Amino acid sequence: MKIQAAVARQPHGAFTVETVDLVEPNADELRVRLVATGICHTDLAIIEQIMPLPLPQILGHEGAGIVEAVGANVSGFAPGDPVVLTFNTCGTCAPCSDRHPAYCQHYPLLNFYGSRPDGSATLTDDKGERLGGAFFGQSSFATHAITSPRNTIKVRKDAPLELLGPLGCGLSTGAGTIINVLKPGPDTVLGVFGTGAVGMAALMAAKALGAGRIIAVDRVASRLALAQELGATDIIDTSIQDLGEALAALGGVDQAIDTSGVPALIAAAVGALKERGTCVLLGASSQSEVTLNILPLISGRMIRGVVNGDCDPAILIPQLVDWYLEGRFPIDRLSAFYPLDRINEAVADSHSGKTIKPILTFGTAS
Repeated sequence: MKIQAAVARQPHGAFTVETVDLVEPNADELRVRLVATGICHTDLAIIEQIMPLPLPQILGHEGAGIVEAVGANVSGFAPGDPVVLTFNTCGTCAPCSDRHPAYCQHYPLLNFYGSRPDGSATLTDDKGERLGGAFFGQSSFATHAITSPRNTIKVRKDAPLELLGPLGCGLSTGAGTIINVLKPGPDTVLGVFGTGAVGMAALMAAKALGAGRIIAVDRVASRLALAQELGATDIIDTSIQDLGEALAALGGVDQAIDTSGVPALIAAAVGALKERGTCVLLGASSQSEVTLNILPLISGRMIRGVVNGDCDPAILIPQLVDWYLEGRFPIDRLSAFYPLDRINEAVADSHSGKTIKPILTFGTAS
């Protein structure tokens, strides 16, 4: 079928909105009409070739929409179901069977190879040339997507679907790390390094769990002001404060989350840990090496990476939808909406810090 999609054709280039062809779903697939999709830094990392996947490709992996077609072998879905799209998994390997699907042994094949697992294409351009697709099992910078039952999560019909797509990646990464990994309590001092969408989601989840003290670190004053409104008890503005001195004055942290991938911030986060403290790394940047003093680590300090919040999306996404509707996870405070043909403006606003979570829209949810 003919659909509209934003195509990434050149490294560091702009997206072009084009008419492309989407194949029909196989017996074990669904077709989803997108209502909206978030723009995540992982999408931008492909354009910038920090993650050097081949182009041209249709990116997008925070989709939300309505099921339009259901393959003959798919159960549990019907046309009209509202859904959020997330990362794809095999469902059968050891991590998937142990309810840690974010560490699926087939994650690269199912999310980054630009095709179905059998190598067949899902998308071609108007000249019949193959386009990279199936990005995170969806390629949701488009009006329609082919998906798998394993990365298609049904959600409540009374929730605002246009807001929910980022729960499929960025917001579940931050919140899931808090809920599933760190689990802060009333005596915990948590440092959140970077207050983009992932950091804000971590902060909101930490407040929802009753974390005792939440320190937000950034260099954008408007984001720090919002962080305070969303639950930060303390803020550090690195544009005017020395980070190390400020962290020391606050007595350090029990737990830290770095969402930036910036070596200096990672080193500061690790350096601020109290004995037996944990620093979780969620971000990536073009700077991939960090120099650390190992002596403090001997006192029980820990550094670990976490993918997708170590979450089972079928559990976490409905939970976060409930939290939003209860007023405990106000994702609307982070979001700004752009029609598909303004995708390059949305990317620019994300880069500049003007918008925390840009969301592309494709029409109404009805």
